[in-house]
Amino acid sequence: MSGKRDPIHKRVARAGYRYALAIETALTARRRPGPAKVSYAGARAGSGGGPLVKLARLRAFFPQARRDYNLVYLLSNAPYLGRSALGVLRRRHVPIVLNQNGVFYQAWFDGDWRAKNAEMAVGYHMAGHVFWQSEFCRRCADRFLGERAGPGEVLYNAIDTDHFVPAPTRPTRPVTFLVAGKIEHHLYPRIGDALEALARLRVDEKDVRLVIAGSLDQQSAGRCSEDVTRLGLADVVVLAGPYSQADAPDVYRSGDIYLMTKPNDPCPNTVLEAMACGLPVIYSATGGVPELVGDDAGWPLECVEDFDAMRWPDVTALAGSMATAADQHVAAGRQARERAVERYGIEHWIGRHRAVFEALLEESP
Repeated sequence: MSGKRDPIHKRVARAGYRYALAIETALTARRRPGPAKVSYAGARAGSGGGPLVKLARLRAFFPQARRDYNLVYLLSNAPYLGRSALGVLRRRHVPIVLNQNGVFYQAWFDGDWRAKNAEMAVGYHMAGHVFWQSEFCRRCADRFLGERAGPGEVLYNAIDTDHFVPAPTRPTRPVTFLVAGKIEHHLYPRIGDALEALARLRVDEKDVRLVIAGSLDQQSAGRCSEDVTRLGLADVVVLAGPYSQADAPDVYRSGDIYLMTKPNDPCPNTVLEAMACGLPVIYSATGGVPELVGDDAGWPLECVEDFDAMRWPDVTALAGSMATAADQHVAAGRQARERAVERYGIEHWIGRHRAVFEALLEESP
């Protein structure tokens, strides 16, 4: 499990940050005319993970307006504005839009997941419009946060399909599987199961290898080193290390097939980025990933949807799909690229944001 109760200094700092934002909201919130000028309610942009990257992409089109904003955009996993601050915004007729990602539940969060959901639910029900990142996100939000009465729509994450592009030509190399992203110990089966399956393919004399890219916590790094040695895979496993968004396309182009076996993943950017770079996906058939990949851009792995325990796909099934993918990845990779360009280009994502922002700002108070 990943979600442990934060140490006291972090909780104190977060409480202070929220208090300061609430005071700032009380001083600055008012309905202002004109085009959208967006406050992101204290959330931060960056390149180190899904929410940071999402906000950075949005801010490129709608820059942060710290004090003279006329619309507030919330991220469900950065709920820095509490009920009182959101109440100020509503009373002063400042539109609130929420991007709803995943929720908290026992399978992955070993803190007080009910309390965290109660905190998240405030913005979920007070927002004037919600963008759910997948149908799975909508279903989970209604289940764990309470069914919402207000308007909203499913809007999948988006990527720059001119930045994430396939290599002009595939280099001569073994068929290469890729695992990428931030791996903490509770997600180690993404690596460990891939190594076990790779070893089985090697026994069958498949010319395959595995690239592992991204940051690994200390426990995962130690287990990976032990498993690579135990399985005799040192010559066919590459640890590429952490990478930035600028470097990400090259990371994806180092592989041929992307592995995303994490259960119940709401809407991972890494899957979209891999697809845009021409990688088909082998994935756990839970969460929002089946919605992203569709029927022709990858291979689903049967997996039980469970909110009380992490249920990973069977390693034998994973090895079988990897063997199939090794033979069929070229055609499936073309389908993955086409699907990414057609459905997940950033232009549509920004267009829906712009349309919703304009409609909310045009409403009479």
